[in-house]
Amino acid sequence: MNHPPVTLPRLTTLLRQAAPRLLEGVVAPLAVFYSVMALLGFELALVASITWVYLCVGVRLVRRTKIPATMFLAATAVTIRALVSFFFGSWQSFFIQPELGTICLSLIFLASIRLNKPMVQKLTLDYIHLPQAVLKHERVRRFFVRITLLWAFVMLTNSAVSIYLVLHETLGGYMLIRTSVVALISGSAIAFSIVAFKRVLRRLHHAPA
Repeated sequence: MNHPPVTLPRLTTLLRQAAPRLLEGVVAPLAVFYSVMALLGFELALVASITWVYLCVGVRLVRRTKIPATMFLAATAVTIRALVSFFFGSWQSFFIQPELGTICLSLIFLASIRLNKPMVQKLTLDYIHLPQAVLKHERVRRFFVRITLLWAFVMLTNSAVSIYLVLHETLGGYMLIRTSVVALISGSAIAFSIVAFKRVLRRLHHAPA
């Protein structure tokens, strides 16, 4: 199969593009929640995490800059989680909600493969820019399909572990064990994804037009 020549961005450039948005939309809300909970308690941690997410959205609206789809999802998810948790008054309800949502999301990832629209590709484009010639290349299409499948099973595994810990551990035990296990599983998947993507880019660079 012949493809047009592609212009490949460097992997370090792609990571620099993605890092600020990942920190803002994923890492920072978790850091805010856990920091405030350790210092001031669970209820104020809920308020702080909601405030952070909506503050980020508000700043982007004022500056008229693009709001990533993941940030909209984060704002919606944290609002629903907080309302349900305040209603039931338990930390278990706050932590078990996203795991049920993650299970549903993993099924969406699997369905997106069947529809030939892998979700990882869509989410990747929220953070970095890839030329259309790269996206249309068969190697890249196969990569996103396989990585979407990988992350579907990673999410299912993380959710299963998290739900078990919520039901059988104290809050302190849950945070310690769950953080360690999820970090190990997700960290390994992230490392594999980066190495695999770098390998795809390298092969494209050396492939004839």
